[in-house]
Amino acid sequence: QVQLQESGPGLVKPSQTLSLTCTVSGDSITTDYYYWSWIRQPPGKGLEWMGTIHDLGYTYYSPALKSRTSISRDTSNNQLTLQLSSVTPEDTAVYYCVRQISHRPYMGAMDYWGKGTLVTVSS
Repeated sequence: QVQLQESGPGLVKPSQTLSLTCTVSGDSITTDYYYWSWIRQPPGKGLEWMGTIHDLGYTYYSPALKSRTSISRDTSNNQLTLQLSSVTPEDTAVYYCVRQISHRPYMGAMDYWGKGTLVTVSS
């Protein structure tokens, strides 16, 4: 079975870089035609797609976050990483890593989700 697990610090100070890791089991992140995304949900708000990494390593980012977001992968360890720089309290959210079956980040394309991890931005 496919499992995704997010990990990283639960508290980040303003202006610092948020860094999370997603460990994937049951599937290779280099499998053809699969895509891997980061999605977040701030308290009281809806889901927000942040970005996607293609099976060949190409990345796509939300225009609202592109300047601060970097998604990468470690194929030897089957892991995804997320970095979000210059964070503010508005970046407080539950962060999820997700597998997609399409390069388009619509809800129906997201077939496996991690449980999510809460990251709080506070001094």
